Amino acid sequence: MRNKLPMKKFVLNLLRSNLPPNYFYHNPEHTIYVHEKAMEIGRFEGCTEEELKLLSIAALWHDTGLTKVYKHHEDESCVMARKYLSENGYLIEDIDRICCIIMATQLPQQPQDKLGEIIADADLEYLGTACFETVSNTLFKELQSMNPSLTRACWNQMQISFLQKHKYFTRFCKENREPLKQIYLNKLLQVLE
Repeated sequence: MRNKLPMKKFVLNLLRSNLPPNYFYHNPEHTIYVHEKAMEIGRFEGCTEEELKLLSIAALWHDTGLTKVYKHHEDESCVMARKYLSENGYLIEDIDRICCIIMATQLPQQPQDKLGEIIADADLEYLGTACFETVSNTLFKELQSMNPSLTRACWNQMQISFLQKHKYFTRFCKENREPLKQIYLNKLLQVLE
């Protein structure tokens, strides 16, 4: 049963129609952003056209599981991607690889190969960009909507802990995102002093 819509449009429609309204961070715009960053990083890292195709598909599907479950949504994203891709004629080897790439976005990130490293970095690339504070606030708002007792002070502590443990995998992010990420970490640490 082949789908008539292009895959990107199909996935974005799925997200727009099924994500809860309080998902201020995990939304279709986040998927578009991760997709764009995965392609940018993938090209920088010298991916082949075939690798970019697999990376593109994984980036589109990586958060679709959020339409069904929040915790460990990456597993559900793989279930959904497998169904769609098998119904649309993709080879099982490619589907397995795409799911492996999707799973690299699960926290704590443990990518298994270069494409997993790229999507893991694309998913958290914002940590080292000028939009860190804005994006971080959308995640805070999302988490607070599910846990109203989450305070800004607690959130800042969570951010510090996360930033201290986080590491980029690709040369692109190590060179271009890590320095600014460290500046944000130091700013947060100063707030606590």
